[in-house]
Amino acid sequence: YQCCPRTDSTQRKMSRAISAAQTTAARLRPRAIQGAASASPRCLYARSAEPAAQAGSRLPGFGQLGMAERLDKLLERGFVSPRQHQVYSDGGLKHETANLMVENAIGVYSFPVGVCVNLLVNGRDVVAPMVVEEPSVVAACSNMSRLARLSGGFHTDCDESIMTGQIQLHSIANIEEAEQQLRGAFDRLTEKANSLQPRLVARGGGIRGMDVKRLTYDEPGAEVEHMLCLEFYLDCRDAMGANMVNTIAEALAPDAESLASATAGFRILTNLTDRRLARAKVSIPVENLSDVAGEGPRVAQGIVEGYKFAYASPARAATHNKGIMNGIDAVVLATGNDWRAIEAGAHAYAARDGHYRPLSRWWIADGQLHGSIELPLALGIVGGTLPLHPGAKANLDMMSVMSAGELAQIVAAVGLAQNLGALKAMADGGIQRGHMAMHARSVAAQAGAPAHLVAQVAAALTLARNFSVEHAQLKIQELTAASN
Repeated sequence: YQCCPRTDSTQRKMSRAISAAQTTAARLRPRAIQGAASASPRCLYARSAEPAAQAGSRLPGFGQLGMAERLDKLLERGFVSPRQHQVYSDGGLKHETANLMVENAIGVYSFPVGVCVNLLVNGRDVVAPMVVEEPSVVAACSNMSRLARLSGGFHTDCDESIMTGQIQLHSIANIEEAEQQLRGAFDRLTEKANSLQPRLVARGGGIRGMDVKRLTYDEPGAEVEHMLCLEFYLDCRDAMGANMVNTIAEALAPDAESLASATAGFRILTNLTDRRLARAKVSIPVENLSDVAGEGPRVAQGIVEGYKFAYASPARAATHNKGIMNGIDAVVLATGNDWRAIEAGAHAYAARDGHYRPLSRWWIADGQLHGSIELPLALGIVGGTLPLHPGAKANLDMMSVMSAGELAQIVAAVGLAQNLGALKAMADGGIQRGHMAMHARSVAAQAGAPAHLVAQVAAALTLARNFSVEHAQLKIQELTAASN
């Protein structure tokens, strides 16, 4: 998480920004989370619907600032503390820490940290950190968040933090009797499982239920085999929960094996966390979808037709969902969570009816474009890499989240914003126009443009719609000659 070097001027700006931040920090502290009684039945982590503070996430011209100036602006607005400011300035991960995180470490590989601004989630202003290398992702998310906030922003909810553990039982002599024995022991198995996690139980978590499922291995050309799967459902509260689930699964396996007179095979969590879903929705007047008068309905219809294409074609749905995950993975990675687990769960959930489908839906009603998304998001705000990685902790603190569920809701909103950005671009001129305009800066740098010429070279590439390195080198020569 490397920021640009600081000059004396930017250091003075930083000092002024820190002073300004002290006066706004109290006003921008997160409001207390309200319980389910004040929200929809499934909106377990909804915040107050009070208007957002004046110094919010709407930041016009943010992209035109320099890196240090952007960081100072977030400090002024209260989204970044002086401690976080220093983390971003110094670099978030030291070699000594990296060596503790993985085996055979030889260094640290850096990605940019961008921020999605303009985001309004359940009436609260949010700045979402995004760790991503692809140009246009952060810009698209910020632009669609600006568009959405004109009509109230994103509205979200989520389930409790329920993770599922599985214990495979095979080589069973009598499958009916084995199932009966397991079901009759649910209370005893629950008590044992909860005894392994006393701190979790004290925080309100613990086992929320068990089940036994019959499974059949029937791969063509192979001998059919029947097995049982003992599943348990653990409320992990604010942790992702993988280690807790796996600990319980391994502890219960001998009991399950004895009860079923079977052989216990794999005992581990599933990343298809379909009891831990997060949802987001947005409604936008169709006239807001285009700057050209009368073109909004056409763009809205194009977005809906694109959704229908993804619903009908798994090949298109894969790319549709990849666009969603562009935003989701970026925030998940930024907060030190397991983006691989999120990817696995999302794509498995997309195929839950036997066909691979889009994770979002889009339709038009009452003059508005409506969008919604639902997917598994097993995220944590405690445990994992967070105690070790200062950058992940700083990114999490930037959003002022107070629960794992609230983080999941923000991530779902980012995914829906990212999806809207891609669909809108394709419905209104094609994805490459905006994407390549952002990519032009990278091409200019790759072609060897000095820092003071990157913007001019990028503009020339965009104007010519020629984004080759060779064309960029030609423009560098022309601009250099002109300046001499």
